[in-house]
Amino acid sequence: MIDLDAYLRRIGVADEIGPDPASLHTLHVAHLDRIPFENVDVRLGRPIRLDAESLHGKLVARQRGGYCFEQNTLFAAALRKIGFDVDTLEARVRPRDGTGPYPRTHMTLRVRVDGLDCLADVGFGSFGPLHPVPLDGSVSRQPDGEYAVQEESEGTLVLRCRTDDGGWHDQYAFTLAPALPVDFQVANHYTSTFPESAFVNTLTVQRSTVAGRYVLRGCVYQTRHGAEVDEREVSADEAVELLSDPFGLDVSEEEAARAFADS
Repeated sequence: MIDLDAYLRRIGVADEIGPDPASLHTLHVAHLDRIPFENVDVRLGRPIRLDAESLHGKLVARQRGGYCFEQNTLFAAALRKIGFDVDTLEARVRPRDGTGPYPRTHMTLRVRVDGLDCLADVGFGSFGPLHPVPLDGSVSRQPDGEYAVQEESEGTLVLRCRTDDGGWHDQYAFTLAPALPVDFQVANHYTSTFPESAFVNTLTVQRSTVAGRYVLRGCVYQTRHGAEVDEREVSADEAVELLSDPFGLDVSEEEAARAFADS
């Protein structure tokens, strides 16, 4: 079990919370702001463990981040401890270049609150929603775009977003059939060890806040503040510094340099 008080301190939430819409919104935004998306351990060849003790030790106690399986497993555990009704779901990512189909290597969450279902996802990275998104098809207007979950075919739902270019873009497709922890263990093993996995081959660190988004992918560092986008290549020394600020990761310079090398 996770230490809920320690988790809330980690994400900077000191207010009274409960299984209600306002608390879910607060927790979702705070988690994204304080716990970055990152694959440093994957790049270092370390096993990615999804049990509660390991996740609490890494993401909470050691001030680290993680990728979708780690982030959403931890978030789901915290939500359940607060009293939310949560299902874990498998999803297929849909990249903007249209390549695919991709395997079910993304984890997302269905949360029921006050009789309504919504999609909660603190593990999708740079274009993931900052706020939970209703599952009834209505549009969620968020700080840097609009999001909606739309039915594509019977039983298949797609998370879509519309940003400053005006077009709707698919993020991932999923069903509401709950997945078991063992399903994510299999997907996690593939994602963290398969030689052609993007996470094995490329350092990826992302932080999403209400004010802006920060993304380091390989040697390319991007910041987004509304419609304003800045992108540049960085050196190994700069990448090491970025992991500390703005991403706030507690990793050694040696670990950071190894994670960045040949990325």
